[in-house]
Amino acid sequence: MRVVDVHNHYYPPRYMAALQSGESAVTIRMDADGNPELHYPGDYNTAVPGHRDVAYRETVLEKEGIATQIFSLTTPGTHVETPARAVKYASMVNDEFAKDVQARSPRFAAYATLPLNDPKASVTEFRRAVEQLKFPGAMLFSNVNGVALADERYWPLYEAANELGAVLHIHPTNPINVDAMKQYWLMPLVGFLFDTTVAAAHLVFSGVNERFPRIRWVASHLGGALPYLAERLDRGYEAFPECRANIPKPPSEYLRKWYYDTVNFDPRALELAVKFAGADHILAGSDYPHAIGSIPMMMKALNAMQVPDADRAAIMGGNAVKLYGLG
Repeated sequence: MRVVDVHNHYYPPRYMAALQSGESAVTIRMDADGNPELHYPGDYNTAVPGHRDVAYRETVLEKEGIATQIFSLTTPGTHVETPARAVKYASMVNDEFAKDVQARSPRFAAYATLPLNDPKASVTEFRRAVEQLKFPGAMLFSNVNGVALADERYWPLYEAANELGAVLHIHPTNPINVDAMKQYWLMPLVGFLFDTTVAAAHLVFSGVNERFPRIRWVASHLGGALPYLAERLDRGYEAFPECRANIPKPPSEYLRKWYYDTVNFDPRALELAVKFAGADHILAGSDYPHAIGSIPMMMKALNAMQVPDADRAAIMGGNAVKLYGLG
């Protein structure tokens, strides 16, 4: 059975070197184990070897039985930089991703990184990544320095993605009002999930899904709370005229066409998502190599799901092979 992990993260060494040069809004410090810490407003990430050494990562995948990963840049993203640096670093990351994908295919594929604080440049880089570098799509953060993905300044990007039938994977970043989540790691544990939920709901209610139907959307972390709250969104559609202004059918009908990665390692939660969207819209994801990501836990949860074996095989890799056109 081919296992494809669609949610994991990689910082290319060239990008890390650029950040360490000091030309960045990100501050690099070293932890006690010699791992770089990427400090940025509101949070930081520790770049362990799996984040920054693709050869090390490949040994892990071989050991864990993962055939293919679709890697992406993670927070802070390039949009924390000045627009000019964001364009430079996004292009750099995509070029480095493309080199690793080409050198190690079919082990890896990649999502494009975009300079999202420059919407016009994002369209240009998106087209380059999909048309020239042959990426299946892009990873978008759930907000861009507080600007919603549903904002019309991003609609030219969605026009391009719709034209190309591309994949757009929503990944959380610092939620708005993050000050309320500083204790107990509440921002990544809770805030990230609800920022994904808010972003997806906003995209649906604003009519983005209706207007651009050929985009294949993926929501991280099992969609945050989307499978659980979809019924409530439908009640809002029935109750409030504003919620019907841009869409002719209830939100759940759009959300059932989204894909959801399995970065929630509770089999019962995974089964709820299967009941909501169907097994053909669930994609294996580990969040490797983050501290609360885990390939073994992903595999354990997928194997514990009470679903037919054919559905399990589809979730583990078959759906991703079809969605991303993997050879």
